[in-house]
Amino acid sequence: MTYLILFVVVPVLMLFGLWLAGNDKQVRGVMVTGASILLALSIYLVFDFIGARHAGNTDPMLFGASIDWFRPLHIKFATGVDGISVVMILLSAVIVFTGTFASWQMEPMKKEYFLWFTLLSSGVFGFFISRDMFTMFMFYEVALIPMYLLIGVWGTGPKEYAAMKLTLMLMGGSALLIIGILGIYYFAGGNTMDVIDIAHHQNGAHAIPVAIQNVFFPFIFIGFGVLGALFPFHTWSPDGHASAPTAVSMLHAGVLMKLGGYGCFRIAMFLLPAAATGYWTKVFLILTTISVVYGALSACVQTDLKYINAYSSVSHCGMVLFALLMLNETAATGAILQMLSHGLMTALFFAVIGMIYHRAGTRDVRYLGGLMKVVPFLAVGYVVAGLANLGLPGFSGFVAEMTIFVGAFQNADLFHRVCTIVACTSIVITAVYILRVVGKICYEKVASEAVARMHDATWDERVAVCGLIFCVALLGIAPLFAEDIITDAVHPIMTVITGM
Repeated sequence: MTYLILFVVVPVLMLFGLWLAGNDKQVRGVMVTGASILLALSIYLVFDFIGARHAGNTDPMLFGASIDWFRPLHIKFATGVDGISVVMILLSAVIVFTGTFASWQMEPMKKEYFLWFTLLSSGVFGFFISRDMFTMFMFYEVALIPMYLLIGVWGTGPKEYAAMKLTLMLMGGSALLIIGILGIYYFAGGNTMDVIDIAHHQNGAHAIPVAIQNVFFPFIFIGFGVLGALFPFHTWSPDGHASAPTAVSMLHAGVLMKLGGYGCFRIAMFLLPAAATGYWTKVFLILTTISVVYGALSACVQTDLKYINAYSSVSHCGMVLFALLMLNETAATGAILQMLSHGLMTALFFAVIGMIYHRAGTRDVRYLGGLMKVVPFLAVGYVVAGLANLGLPGFSGFVAEMTIFVGAFQNADLFHRVCTIVACTSIVITAVYILRVVGKICYEKVASEAVARMHDATWDERVAVCGLIFCVALLGIAPLFAEDIITDAVHPIMTVITGM
């Protein structure tokens, strides 16, 4: 196996280290060491990938390796990465690292909390390095299961309800996924579950018939779309975000929801191209357009900071699926940039919100005010996250959204143009709720004695916030580095989908 397996081995070793840890200091030591190794590995992977491409390696997925796992169904533990996988792994590593520092003061049961948090991250990394459909599905489930306990035990508010709702809805999506995956496997010839192999067979004897593609496409797209907050299957997301602990919200919105968009693109659209370009496209394009606008409008009427960001996530993740369904390279590149941008800025949002809530005891904007005077570091962090969210030039949100809408306008027919114009209204709506909240909590007079007694960020919290601000600004100022890596992967996938 290649060193990609380390992205699963390191979290497993972290689990073992956490199990042996005898006090909080040792728990923190294990988490910081493991998260730092994962971040260093992901950075090395980026430069190794770029070096391999410059050296002339044109394989669809690099650093591939395969071990037979269950031969009767041709299931293999097969690894490999392309440009999309590489940037998603880097995003995951950044959020695990910053999430560790954001949870530095986690109480109670710090050890148990980090055990489940690490298991969740192992599922995410395993999903992105896999190219076997069943292995991807297995890691997908590993990533979902810990969410129930992390929210149900360490969450706030109606945490039991939120945890159960999230689990049931995502498990329902998983049921659709396994049906779709087995359908693709059977009708592709029943001799491989490798994504690349199945895609290469689409023009040969084992091509999946168009009628069959139209049957299984909605199973896969909705199955992953549930996790990507596709309307009307999004309702678990705001409750789950609002009740989750800070670092779990960061990983949940920043990375876990990206599994939805990644799966829709990598499996539903890549392996079922005839269905992806058929009548199902218009159906799901309408639903994603609704997601984009509905999420933004819903954020406008919320008073809880977490619910505001949660509905904003519904809008921005809907924009990812919206862009993918535009079926051109520019929009698809924008979709991946949006996944990367949203992961960073929403992690920053949830980190700062959690820190404010820990001090003020409330997330209600009506009882927060004067934060720029009382806790200037946290207030600036919130303002930066807000400006990135509304797409201010110089931050990651601008690059992603502009690429998406430029790509969307390349479709000249009336239907696509109307959907694009409707989706564009979300930009104005986002500015409304972001500027309203920033003005209310940062620049009005100090709201209460509880707010006046707040202390600013500690060193560990500053590490998390500064790290995320750096990434959001870097992607906004120098986007071509990420865009070149992403385009390298988007081009061959779009060639298979569109047949051009």
